[in-house]
Amino acid sequence: MTTMSVAEYARDCAAQGLRGDYSVCRADFTVAQAYDYSTEEQAVWRTLCDRQTKLTQKLAHHSYLNGVEKLGLLDCIPDFEDVSTKLRKLTGWEIVAVPGLIPAAPFFDHLANRRFPVTNWLRTKQELDYVVEPDMFHDFFGHVPVLSQPVFADFMQMYGKKAGDIIALGGDEMITRLYWYTAEYGLMQENGQKLKAFGAGLMSSFTELQFAVESKDAHHVPFDLETVMRTGYEIDKFQRAYFVLPSFDALRDAFQTADFEAIVARRKSQPALDPATV
Repeated sequence: MTTMSVAEYARDCAAQGLRGDYSVCRADFTVAQAYDYSTEEQAVWRTLCDRQTKLTQKLAHHSYLNGVEKLGLLDCIPDFEDVSTKLRKLTGWEIVAVPGLIPAAPFFDHLANRRFPVTNWLRTKQELDYVVEPDMFHDFFGHVPVLSQPVFADFMQMYGKKAGDIIALGGDEMITRLYWYTAEYGLMQENGQKLKAFGAGLMSSFTELQFAVESKDAHHVPFDLETVMRTGYEIDKFQRAYFVLPSFDALRDAFQTADFEAIVARRKSQPALDPATV
């Protein structure tokens, strides 16, 4: 858990060449959305949404599609407060603007208080297929729709409340893997049979969404919380394992009842599992 001040973090991000303006962060690392997007940025948003929606209509879990319909994210770059107004009525969550990646402690605090951090800048038209840092399209189009679903919304809040304690036990990599394989790259059965996607890394990826759901080469693994927490992952290539949930209820219940102290004590000194072999 970082003890770095906002000013120190801003200087560090600037030194790394990160795109967001961290110099204007508040104490909780939020910033103003500043809805002053250019005509070109609006066109990029519509291009991304139009292209990805053709896939999500076929490959996304119905809970994700339900969230898109209820929140209305496709016509133009969303106004954070307008979406927050709708989201509060559905699950009590709201959107807060951030300049990009923020430290773990404030990120978990936002989740624990039903606030989801969303980057306030958008990739360029030269980056339609891939952007190094998570941008607004990844955060909004990927993450926000399923926050309209009460059970998943509850899981995310619980994750925010418990993550810091699990890190304090030495389980920082393990709790990160759980987020990666669920919120970012999670798959779920639909009507007990069809395989569909809901993770944000898949929802915002034109190529990996198709691979994860449709390819015979994709490695699909039944969800088991401890196995997920032990399995390594890929950052800059397609995942070599995708964990499949039977439902959001199963995810919430597994997280709620897990003995994380025992899991971390048993596994933290062991090497990560190879995702290709789980």
